Amino acid sequence: MHIGEIIQQKVKEKGMTVAGFAKILNCSRANVYKIYAKYSIDTSVLKHISKILEFDFFKLYSEELNDEKV
Repeated sequence: MHIGEIIQQKVKEKGMTVAGFAKILNCSRANVYKIYAKYSIDTSVLKHISKILEFDFFKLYSEELNDEKV
């Protein structure tokens, strides 16, 4: 799972611009693009992004974990 791409998709679905998302996230546009490029992300940052975008990204990880075969 490429979490950055999923975040980028959700930002677009919300109709937010990179600049708008960066302002709410309290970071630069450059940092937003760095987030979009990440395959993994710090949980505290992901929690904040989840609240901003009103989407539970942690659920995606749980679903992926449940789908993996041991």
